[in-house]
Amino acid sequence: MKLSIVGTGMIVKELLPVLKELDLTLEAILATAHSQKNGEALGQTYGIPNVFTDYDLLLESDCDAVYIALPNHLHFSFAQKALEKGKHIIIEKPIVPYIAELSSLYQLAKKNNLIILEAMNIHYLPAYAGLKNKIKDIGDIKIVQFNYSQYSSRYDDFKKGIIHPAFDKEKYGGALMDLNIYNIHAIVGLFGSPKTSSYSANIEKGVDTSGILSLDYPDFKVSSVGAKDCKAPIINTIQGTKGNIVIETPINSMTKFTINLNDGASEELDFNQGKHRLFYEFKKFNEIIDNSDTAAANNMLDISIQALRILESSRITQ
Repeated sequence: MKLSIVGTGMIVKELLPVLKELDLTLEAILATAHSQKNGEALGQTYGIPNVFTDYDLLLESDCDAVYIALPNHLHFSFAQKALEKGKHIIIEKPIVPYIAELSSLYQLAKKNNLIILEAMNIHYLPAYAGLKNKIKDIGDIKIVQFNYSQYSSRYDDFKKGIIHPAFDKEKYGGALMDLNIYNIHAIVGLFGSPKTSSYSANIEKGVDTSGILSLDYPDFKVSSVGAKDCKAPIINTIQGTKGNIVIETPINSMTKFTINLNDGASEELDFNQGKHRLFYEFKKFNEIIDNSDTAAANNMLDISIQALRILESSRITQ
C-alpha cells in the first residue's frame, strides 16, 4: 500500500511510528498553511517525501490509499473527493456523522472498485479477539457496563469559551462521537445491533460533554458511558449467568481481561504482544488494500454501519 496521510494532529503523530514498522510506503502528508512546518517536520522524521497544503495535489500523487485524520465534520467531503480520484480510503473514527453520507461513499467506492475502512482499532486487537472467543464461558449475557471517562485537556478551554473541534457541536464533537464511539463499536462487534437505544447527556453550550447510552437487546441490557468533563477509574464489565468478565482499561487499548466464574474460579488472560494499539488495524488495512479484499472490508463496514445507526439515533434523543 502506498499511503498518503491527511492531517497532522495527535492521532497522526501517534500513528506514524507504528506505520514505519509495516510493509507499506508513506507517500505524502497534507498540512494546512498554519501547520505546514509541523507537516514538514513529520515528513523529515518519518521519511515522507511529499508535504502538501493543497489536497488536490496530494490526490494527484502516487498513492493508492488516503488516511483521513481530520475533525469529524470534514470526513465526508475529503473521503468523497479521494474516491472520485480513485483512491482507497481509511477514515478515522467516527467514519462520518450520517448513514446517508456513508451510503453515498459506499456507492461511489463500489462504482470505482475501491475500499472504505474505518480506523477503529478495537476490532483488530488480539485481546478483543480473545474476548469474543471466551465470552461464551460466562453463560447467557444479562448486563453489560462499559465506561470510557477521560477528563479532556480541552474542557478547561471549552468552559472559557475557547471551542476546539472535539467540543464543537457544528463539527460533530462531543463525548458520544469522541469516546463513547469506542464502546459502541465494541458492543456491536460482540452483540450486533440492539433493538433500541437512548442517550441521556450532560449538555453544555449545545454539545454533550458526557452521557449515558442505554442499549436494549432482547435478553440483556447495556449501559455505555462516555465522558470528557470528568473521569473515573476505567472498568468495563460483562455479566452472565455463569460469571463475569472484567476489563480494567479503555476498550480501545485492552491487552487483557479477567474471567470470574460463579464457582469462584478466576483467570486473567493476557494477550499483550508488545505492539502499539494501532499496529494491528493498519497491518490488516495494508493486507486488505494490497489484496483488494472487498469482502473483508465490507464485513468491517457493516459494523461501522450498525454503530453509525446508534450514533445517529442517539444524537436525535439528546
